[in-house]
Amino acid sequence: MNETRVGILGFAHGHVGMYCMQWRGRPELGIELVAGWDHDPDRASSNCNTFEISCEASIESLLGRHDVDAVVIAAETSMHADLVEKAAAAGKAIVLQKPISLTMQEADRIAEAINGNNVPFTMAWQMRVDAHNIQAKRLLESGEFGKLFMIRRRHCLGTQYMSGFDKLWHVKPELNRDIFADDAAHPIDFIYWMLGMPVSVMAEMDTLLNPAVPNDNAIAIYRYADGTFAEVSCSFVAPGGENTLEIICEKGVIIGNYGDAPSNALKPAGAPQLKWYKHGDPGWTNSELPEITNQGERIAGLAAPIAEYLQGKRPAIATAEQGRDVLKLVQACYDSAEQGRRITID
Repeated sequence: MNETRVGILGFAHGHVGMYCMQWRGRPELGIELVAGWDHDPDRASSNCNTFEISCEASIESLLGRHDVDAVVIAAETSMHADLVEKAAAAGKAIVLQKPISLTMQEADRIAEAINGNNVPFTMAWQMRVDAHNIQAKRLLESGEFGKLFMIRRRHCLGTQYMSGFDKLWHVKPELNRDIFADDAAHPIDFIYWMLGMPVSVMAEMDTLLNPAVPNDNAIAIYRYADGTFAEVSCSFVAPGGENTLEIICEKGVIIGNYGDAPSNALKPAGAPQLKWYKHGDPGWTNSELPEITNQGERIAGLAAPIAEYLQGKRPAIATAEQGRDVLKLVQACYDSAEQGRRITID
């Protein structure tokens, strides 16, 4: 098997470390880690030493290497557009950590760079490759549950228990806007992946614990052309949880549990992570998929689909255009909360 040789542009986003550990520990995935770069020299040195790869002094030196076929961009969100443009111009395949960018203008630049240079590109969204989520989507699309009325996705983190979180780049507006823009992108992309583009949204968001971590709680209600409700509920100060997905249909319901960090931390062994009930059934049907024991396992689970994409074995997890759509849906939440009204989505 020919290996795909990968360079890392930025180690800011911690998820990339999990991918790297998987690629190093599972040679059957066919990824060879070659080199890394970060604008923070200490972060670059530490990660490159950990993964035993060359530490490049500049973006240009990494992209100029002939033994780098593809790059994973996991730098701060504010750097995404510049890095994608440079990597695309160098002809490298690109994997981009979420969210796609800070602004719609930057997202447009990313899409134009990808299309103009005709390079492979995928967003890195673990919810789209999570086995329980895929099964829930297939159940809904089977038609056996009838008309969809409402879908709700809860997504939480316990950031108040993470030492020094309020000083990280994740909550600096010039680097990442705030925690909602950063992490609510996951469940909003999930709704988009499940149902497509809604027609409107009403949202409320506020900072309820630490002013240094703005917009730590938010609720968004999207409406679809056929009337379907889709709710995204996010709390980034949650100590625990359980239910993360509810799909309510004409003929039954689909329930997902233990699908985010606080809920995974409290999951009893053997507890069902996906179950469903159809009207007339004698009881719940539990998914027979293997149990996922922690949130890190779900994040690390993205390493294999990324490898498959880079080797041409599967389509993109999400295109640049889809990443741009999700950013539009995120920004519409801010518009709604700030203006106190329903926002129509073009």
